[in-house]
Amino acid sequence: MASHSNHTENFGHAGEIPKAQTKVIWKTFFILCTLTAIEFAFAFMMDPGTLRNAIFIILTLFKAFYIVGEFMHLKHETKGLIWSVLIPTALLVWLLVALLVEGTFYGESVFNYFK
Repeated sequence: MASHSNHTENFGHAGEIPKAQTKVIWKTFFILCTLTAIEFAFAFMMDPGTLRNAIFIILTLFKAFYIVGEFMHLKHETKGLIWSVLIPTALLVWLLVALLVEGTFYGESVFNYFK
């Protein structure tokens, strides 16, 4: 019995729940809410075009990286793990863009050939 340690020393009374970190939760909420509001402003107030799409995609990527860093706790990991997640993701995005561009070119060339 004497070798058992008392685990309630660090937490106060037995059964007490640690204090919630509501400040961090509200900060995350307001950052994501602000980014979403800015995205909506660009989406509905600018004329359709490449500039609007580029701004919208960049803001969406910032929001996605923040979500991954905050909710998947990636910002607290080592740099090696962060790069091992980001590099394949960037290569996958590059592959998708390349396939879309090449597929569009191929589709247009076949369509124009039979026209």
